Amino acid sequence: MRRATAAERERLNQTFSTLCRIESPSGSERACADWVTRELRGMGLEVTEDDRGPEAGSDAGNLLTRIDGAGPGSLLICAHLDTVPLAAPVEPVQVDGGWENANEAILGADNKAAVAVALELARRLLGSGQPPPVSVELLFTVCEEVALRGAKAFDAHRLRSRFGYVFDHATPIGEIVVASPTYHRIVAEIHGRSAHAGIRPEDGRSAIAAAAKGIAAMTLGRLDPETTANVGTITGGSSANVVPDRCRVVAEARSLDPERAESVATEIVDHLQDGADSAECDLDIEVERMFDGYRTRASEPHVALAESALRACGYEPTHIRTGGGSDANALQAAGFPCTNLANGTERNHQTDERVSVDALEGMLEVAIALVDQAGAAVDA
Repeated sequence: MRRATAAERERLNQTFSTLCRIESPSGSERACADWVTRELRGMGLEVTEDDRGPEAGSDAGNLLTRIDGAGPGSLLICAHLDTVPLAAPVEPVQVDGGWENANEAILGADNKAAVAVALELARRLLGSGQPPPVSVELLFTVCEEVALRGAKAFDAHRLRSRFGYVFDHATPIGEIVVASPTYHRIVAEIHGRSAHAGIRPEDGRSAIAAAAKGIAAMTLGRLDPETTANVGTITGGSSANVVPDRCRVVAEARSLDPERAESVATEIVDHLQDGADSAECDLDIEVERMFDGYRTRASEPHVALAESALRACGYEPTHIRTGGGSDANALQAAGFPCTNLANGTERNHQTDERVSVDALEGMLEVAIALVDQAGAAVDA
């Protein structure tokens, strides 16, 4: 494998910095999608954008391009264009060998690091003077951060590859996600009765008290090695002197065991119902299975290829189970084998998010090795 040159590494860092400056919170990926499209078309590639943006809740669709290879095989590299919401503009700066945001907000390395790697992989493959050993498809999705909406809306039948990869797990490079959870979202609307809190409190029915009683009865956090539950937001009431007649609770249940995830979601609903009943309130509740989990056998070809590529780059592969989802979940659910690889980013979704230059460049090396090793596997 020919390692990335100094010029390629420098361009990768420049591309990453530029991408981070383009704000693209979920639903507002248009500017980022246009920039990526221009870059790819500038390399001579045909880029198609699907019409699934409105379905996903975005002002842009998913982007797909292909680089033809010399051999019969093909693999997919997938990255998402969106980020979680920004509390301040992104001003990428290098500090102690890593990229950070100079402002008090996310950097956007999740998943702009992978977008930059995909773009520079394409530039390398097209500039080598000969086609890659296998064809490479690049998919850039929207709205990953909101329950994988873009990837779920994408028509996976358009893909010609046997399998693919996302670089979307904020842990050290070398880790391969072989299990990811099923995720249920619970939204409860509790309806009580308002009354003056100081004059006629007995006439009121507190929706907040009902929610509090239900939540207090729940077991939250890590329930077992494969299962978590959380109440994320509680909103309601109008004033300190009014018995609150409404309260909204948003919760979730995740588990590597899909039946366990459903069971925990049911328990959350039951506790909220008991709380509402005890306070003589009404409950409207919605439970949605946001995405399905998966388990991948270590013997699967895409896992074996990832191990080979990581070793070729000097990383020792390890298999992990995660409580987070990625576009791999959506593609797996659509029948397309996909593996999530750790990308070396740190503290994603936090204001101190960071990615080291070594990790960013390491991702590019692994992507290059995936293509090379896929070619060797076809030849074998």
